[in-house]
Amino acid sequence: MLQKAGFTLLPKRGKGSHSYWVHPLMSNPIVLSGKDGKDAQPYQEKDIMTAIKELEKLEKLEQGDN
Repeated sequence: MLQKAGFTLLPKRGKGSHSYWVHPLMSNPIVLSGKDGKDAQPYQEKDIMTAIKELEKLEKLEQGDN
């Protein structure tokens, strides 16, 4: 889901099973715990959805500037 939205996984960045996802338009990374392929915790799903909505707003603002 994050990759589809344009986020990039930073390899070897997370501690243990944590993974860091970044997007050029967003200042803060999304940090997920757990191994790839495991179901996300409900709070993580909420964080992801919030980040994607924020990204959509930023993309609209950026398109308006061009």
